[in-house]
Amino acid sequence: MTYSIVGRDPDTGELGVAVQSRAFNVGAAVPWGAPGVGVVATQSYTEQSYGPLGLELLRAGKTPEQALEELVAADKEPEYRQVAILDAEGRVAVHVGEACIPAAGYVSGDGFSAQANMAASERVWEAMADAFAGSEGPLAERLLDALDAAEAAGGDWRGRQGATILVVAAEGQPWEREADLRVEDHPQPLAELRRLLRLGRAYEATRGPPGPSAEDLEILPELDRLWARIFTATATGRLDEAREWLRPLLEDEPRWADFVRSLADRKLVPNADKLLDG
Repeated sequence: MTYSIVGRDPDTGELGVAVQSRAFNVGAAVPWGAPGVGVVATQSYTEQSYGPLGLELLRAGKTPEQALEELVAADKEPEYRQVAILDAEGRVAVHVGEACIPAAGYVSGDGFSAQANMAASERVWEAMADAFAGSEGPLAERLLDALDAAEAAGGDWRGRQGATILVVAAEGQPWEREADLRVEDHPQPLAELRRLLRLGRAYEATRGPPGPSAEDLEILPELDRLWARIFTATATGRLDEAREWLRPLLEDEPRWADFVRSLADRKLVPNADKLLDG
């Protein structure tokens, strides 16, 4: 019992699923995805096998409609399921069993589908669809905007508890993720999920030039903020500045020197081999 959206970014080819529910651990059951293959949202008395088996059928060359027809035919209780499958080409297929708890339904469009059951009204999935179709920017943020719109329209009539987002690239290994975040139990799961996505973006910015922005640094925990400054200063040749920030860390815990040496050995931070020289 939940609401979700599956979507594709036509510019990057990214595929994603975003979900919110008054259910614990929703991220372990509903969203499934594989780079260059597709994504699946399986909900309403969730049968998890629709996820991996649906992706397997897409890999074998089935269309989403063919894959979903095969899965529903093999299911002993299809009347309780609500499932959406989106492939790498943006084609979508949706099943809503007649025994799904109302309000239950969906809206699909070009490269997306929004679906819900046990929702306050049909406006929940309609609001998701409108928000996604009318939005711009990175896919992950567009998916979260759609969930926000669903919640504003009434959401899950039982309330809220968990939320999750999964985004995969247009190509890559099956285990690779652009975003894979879960909120298991929180009074405001969508706000927390958005905070985690923002935090993930900040961590990503620390891994290469031009480095984290002032806004990135503000959201990072204190220790990670300090290391981000050390990395940026080291990579840009400001070694004296980097050593000043590093010194109290080494005094408190000398084993940080082993961390710096490992960065230097793997050439993960330019000039890291010189950081301990001063």
